[in-house]
Amino acid sequence: MKFKINLRTVILVLLASFALSACATQKKAGMEGDVYTGSETVKYLASGVPDRVFFATNKSSLTTKSRDTLRKQATYLRKNKNLNITIEGHADERGTREYNLALGERRANAAKDYLMTYGVSGNRISVISYGKEKPVNTASTPLAWSQNRRSVTVKVN
Repeated sequence: MKFKINLRTVILVLLASFALSACATQKKAGMEGDVYTGSETVKYLASGVPDRVFFATNKSSLTTKSRDTLRKQATYLRKNKNLNITIEGHADERGTREYNLALGERRANAAKDYLMTYGVSGNRISVISYGKEKPVNTASTPLAWSQNRRSVTVKVN
């Protein structure tokens, strides 16, 4: 058997390879891994103090960016000692209602625990989980899911 190699075929295969490898390495806008890193859905407790942190799928561990945000929140809360907060835990739409409520609670408690290590009294912080009941983005896409996996710090008074 003899194979005739056509130059056009070789070029097409190479171009297809380059195109596919470029797609595989392209970073999703506003995401690091599957954690949201954008600012479209973020509100602020005060100037320069974001109100929310984001989590990876099925995780309640804090990312480096989340810890940075929570340190800013702790600084703000230490300066405003009369201010109480509620930390809301949220999940994306995937998973059962019960699973997502428990996951949202773990996320909110992770944020609370971190704030407490930076000098914010636990008596000033309440925790509630909404699970998947209050999405910030209702689309069924990886970006929407990453925006919904969050904890939000809300001023009570």
